[in-house]
Amino acid sequence: MSSEKGLSAPSATPSAPSFGPPTVELCKGVNGLDKLVLREPRGSSTEVYLYGCHVTSWKNDHGEELLFVSSKAVFKPPKAIRGGIPICFPQFSNLGSLEQHGFARNRLWAIDTDPPPFPTTTSSKTFVDLILKPSEDDLKIWPHSFEFRLRVALGPGGDLLLTSRIRNTSTDGKPFTFTFAYHTYFSVSDISEVRVEGLETLDYLDNLQNRERFTEQGDAITFESEVDKIYLSTPTKIAILDHEKKRTFVLRKDGLPDAVVWNPWDKKAKAMADFGDDEYKHMLCVEAAAVEKPITLKPGEEWKGRQELSAVPSSYCSGQLDPRKVLQGS
Repeated sequence: MSSEKGLSAPSATPSAPSFGPPTVELCKGVNGLDKLVLREPRGSSTEVYLYGCHVTSWKNDHGEELLFVSSKAVFKPPKAIRGGIPICFPQFSNLGSLEQHGFARNRLWAIDTDPPPFPTTTSSKTFVDLILKPSEDDLKIWPHSFEFRLRVALGPGGDLLLTSRIRNTSTDGKPFTFTFAYHTYFSVSDISEVRVEGLETLDYLDNLQNRERFTEQGDAITFESEVDKIYLSTPTKIAILDHEKKRTFVLRKDGLPDAVVWNPWDKKAKAMADFGDDEYKHMLCVEAAAVEKPITLKPGEEWKGRQELSAVPSSYCSGQLDPRKVLQGS
């Protein structure tokens, strides 16, 4: 093992929560589901449920919640949790024969007690490794052997890092193909006061118009109605500016060429049983994804996709912050 102090000890089981450093704790969440709480010494924290390997909370060092989870979210299998960061695998949306967004988000993951070497570009010492392997039932609906490893980490500055590694472990010599997304729900003060920078002039597929292809015309994305778009060949950095909160989220990604932008607006919000009627005003999904060109893995091959989220104070309201400098900065 490396010198990093993550949660990967063999004793890391739900029946033995007194393991590892005090920065990683296994405890009970909603409806008795097991969850891991990661705390960074400066005060930031994140929570991840073993059910779905689902991040449901990310707080800065002031204790402010940065992710949106619906007040009506159902924390009960087999229903996926509404909000946070669902993992869409092996299928994004309904682009194949599987259920919406695949099955990874409503399976019980295990703590990875023996992860292979995990190259990392962060100095984070607060992390946990989780793993998903297909059950017999999974193999009936998607007949491919795989290992899906996911590391959830908190950086020293409170950044949230998710790194996925998916390996084809098939012994029959057959490749498999999948699409993927980190379906991140950001918490925003007022959707009508939010703008997204970094996707202007790009082509996108509009899910509201049968995935017809268009080119983004505005100098930034703003919101006044339902949006469900897949932006293609996107940059590695995207900025989400919340004017009212004077906060900018910066999404950095690697291995994920697309970006999905989604807000259900009022009519669709009212049609979802696990979503409050007015909650669309306080959330925005911007998702690092690989959708347009599915990923194919031959036996023994591994794919890696990484997303890093940070939240920085911004005085964009007073015109003092140039969002392009945020995007161009380190």
